[in-house]
Amino acid sequence: MCTRFFIELSNEALQDILESAKDSALRMRFTALNRPLKTSGEIRPTDVVPVIAPDRQGKRAVFPMYWGFTLPERKQPIVNARCETAATLPTFRESWKSRRCIIPASYYFEWSHKKTPDGKTVTGDRYLIQPEGSRLTFLCGLYRIEDRLPRFVVLTRPPSEALSQLHDRMPLILPGERIDEWIHPEGDPEALLPYALTDMFFEKAI
Repeated sequence: MCTRFFIELSNEALQDILESAKDSALRMRFTALNRPLKTSGEIRPTDVVPVIAPDRQGKRAVFPMYWGFTLPERKQPIVNARCETAATLPTFRESWKSRRCIIPASYYFEWSHKKTPDGKTVTGDRYLIQPEGSRLTFLCGLYRIEDRLPRFVVLTRPPSEALSQLHDRMPLILPGERIDEWIHPEGDPEALLPYALTDMFFEKAI
């Protein structure tokens, strides 16, 4: 699962991305709907944040996007999609094919899950997690247009061996040099899965 991540305002590597989102014409459309763009702090589902996606020419650009797909039969938005099944499920398959995006973050949060003696799963400590040796975390996602505004979900995958002690899922994360391949509308997402980063630094969040 991935239902929280964090953008550090002091993270210089993110500044160009954040400024591009602020300059986007979409920003005012979201603001008019009382959905202001968030460019720092803890990010939660339904927030509007900077997302890297292709422009009309297929080149890298930054757009404000709302976190969560909506479905008529669900009260809450869908915020995650499994990369193993996204290609076949009706909700995600068109986005998997040609509408892929990257959600830039400093790190993401996960809560440990433990089994009680009676077999129940309980939530434990919260951890912050990011790729080893990096201050940037490029979360892979899918997007689509609803009511003329873009929305995204974060893709998840089975965890690395180290992270499996915390949770049975982790976000799909790619290195920065693979961003353009991932977001290209005619790219092959399956071919990029082997490049996913799994060597993560994590510690208890204060």
